[in-house]
Amino acid sequence: MPLDRSPRLPVSPKADPLTSVPFAYRVATFIAVVLPIAVLIAVGYGLWGWGLFWTELLVMIGMYTLAALGTTVGFHRLFTHRAFETYGWVKFLLAALGSMAVQGPLIRWVALHRRHHQHSDSEDDPHSPHRTRDGKSSLLGGIYHAHLGWLFRSDAPGLDRYVQDLSKDKSIKLASDLFALWALLGLLIPAAIGGWVSGSWNGFWLGFIWGGLVRMFVGHHVTWSINSVCHLWGTRPFKTGDESRNNLLFGLIAFGEGWHNNHHAFPTSARHGFHWWQIDLSYALIRMLEFVGLAWQVRVPQAVIEGRPALSHA
Repeated sequence: MPLDRSPRLPVSPKADPLTSVPFAYRVATFIAVVLPIAVLIAVGYGLWGWGLFWTELLVMIGMYTLAALGTTVGFHRLFTHRAFETYGWVKFLLAALGSMAVQGPLIRWVALHRRHHQHSDSEDDPHSPHRTRDGKSSLLGGIYHAHLGWLFRSDAPGLDRYVQDLSKDKSIKLASDLFALWALLGLLIPAAIGGWVSGSWNGFWLGFIWGGLVRMFVGHHVTWSINSVCHLWGTRPFKTGDESRNNLLFGLIAFGEGWHNNHHAFPTSARHGFHWWQIDLSYALIRMLEFVGLAWQVRVPQAVIEGRPALSHA
């Protein structure tokens, strides 16, 4: 289903973002985000054979994939931007899977993200690296705020107005209210698989650690990097009025969410990777759902459908 570039939410005046980000800061941000994951891989390598086995690795990858797709396809493209439509039971399943990423209840997550789009990189953006919540523009403070600091600040007043549509849907509200249950299951399921495969409590706890806690750690930092890294480091093929950027690394490990400038240019698009080389696994799942009759009204820019995404270089 073709769409235009107009966002669904009203756009308020924005403060001018910091358009000149020193290269050194971009490199530092990239290292700060990637280094912990690299260290984790090194630790996993060191533990291989006595603290990490194939079962735990596969469970971790499987749980990461399910929770990440629940977030990208469900929380983000379906519930936040209504980029496609599906059956109620599919919505409920995606809400449960996304909640296993443990990033907060569905309805609050959507409200914050819709506010982010309305006020992208302005003082009212919940997590911009270019404007801290108190209006100051310290770059290092902004990077910390975008990646992690915003989680420790109170929500802006009137957040409920962004999610009146979801709050009225009893099934979606129930799925959101059951967040604690889904989060707990996201920890217990890999633990149970680890215990069942190994037939031991040791396997249970290894499954809990790697498929639950470590998987959650990686998922958190990948998602938060969309807020920080993808507003600092990457390319800007579209003039979007903010500092959103396409980032190859997070385009891959965040299942297409890293094509962030594309997304800000066409926020209601189900597809974020507009070129063949911009891999978008979340869109691939949406197309799969459409193929089997579980998704419809899939919204994609007309130019992308025709294979000629218009570029307006910033």
